[in-house]
Amino acid sequence: MKKFINDPAHLVDELLEGYVLANPDLVRLEDDHIVVNRKLDTAHRVTIVTLGGAGHEPCACGYVGNGMVDAFVVGEIFVAPNTSPVVKAIRMADRGQGVLLVVLNHAADMLSGHQAVQECRALGIDVNMVIVQDDISNAPRNHAEDRRGLVGCVPLYKIAGAAAAAGKDLSEVTNIAQRFADQMATLVVGIYGAVHPVTQNLLAEFTDDDMEIGMGQHGEEGGGHQKMRSADETAVLMLGALLRDLHVQTGEKLLLVLDGLGATTLMELFIVYRKCISYLNEKNITITANMIGELLTVQEAAGFQMMIARMDDELLQYWNAPCCTAYYTKS
Repeated sequence: MKKFINDPAHLVDELLEGYVLANPDLVRLEDDHIVVNRKLDTAHRVTIVTLGGAGHEPCACGYVGNGMVDAFVVGEIFVAPNTSPVVKAIRMADRGQGVLLVVLNHAADMLSGHQAVQECRALGIDVNMVIVQDDISNAPRNHAEDRRGLVGCVPLYKIAGAAAAAGKDLSEVTNIAQRFADQMATLVVGIYGAVHPVTQNLLAEFTDDDMEIGMGQHGEEGGGHQKMRSADETAVLMLGALLRDLHVQTGEKLLLVLDGLGATTLMELFIVYRKCISYLNEKNITITANMIGELLTVQEAAGFQMMIARMDDELLQYWNAPCCTAYYTKS
C-alpha cells in the first residue's frame, strides 16, 4: 500500500505536529502525545479527557476544542497509550471541578483508563469514567460490558462537552453522558480492509463480491459475512438491527450517524442516508439530529459505521449547543 509518509518510526510525531500546526488557534501539543484545548487554562468547569490510538483521524484530535474534548492522549497506530500519559492529561485537565474520562471499550484502552482513574483518585483528583460500548454485533445489550467502542464516542463527546460547558457538576455531566451512552447502538459494514501504515499488514480480507456486517473497527470478524448488497438493502439490514437492539418504538426521536471508514465516499453515505430516512418515515420515527462524514476512520478501509441514539429534549439541547473544534463546529 503506497502512502505519503516518512520514517514509520516518526509517523505519530509528524501526524500530531502537522495537525497542531494546522489548527494553532484551537489546540496545542504537550509531551507524551497529548493534544490539548487552547482554552483549557481558563476553563473553570468540568473537563473532558479521552484516549486512543492514532490512525483514526479526525477522531479524536479533531474534536479537541471548545465544547467537546479538552485533552486527547494519543497512542501509536491502533494502540492505546499507557497509563502514565493518561494520568498526566487528567492532572493537566483538572480545573478544580473534576474530570470526565471517556474510554472506548477495548482491552488496552480500558486497562489504561481504569489504572489512570485509580491513580488520579489517590492523588485527590475528582475523576469519573464513562465507557463507550456501542457495537451491537459482538454481544447482546444485557452484556453491554462486552461490546466494543465505536463511533458513538463522537456524539458522546459533544453531549458531555456541552453539559460541562453549561456548568453542570461532575456527577451531572457523568450521568448525562452515561444516559446517552446507554441509549446508543452502532453497527459496522466493511467491504475492503485497511492496511496498517507501519507494518503493512492487511486488517481484513474481502473478495470483490462480499461484505461483512458487524465487522470490528480494526477488521475483527463480526459473523455477518455475506454477498455484497445494494446501498438500500444494506441500509435496511443495518438500521433494522439497530432499531431492534434499542427497542425503538413508533413516534420516537433519534440521532443518526453515518461514518465513512476512510475510503467510502460522501456519495455513498448520502445514498444510504436517504434510504434510512425513508425507512424511518414509514415507521413514524423522526431523525432530529445527524452526523454524516468521515468521523472515525481506519486508514483506507471501505465501508461505514451506522449509529443511532435515542434523543430527548435535554439531550437535544446539549447536541445543539455551540462548539468549536477543527472537525465539528456548531454556532
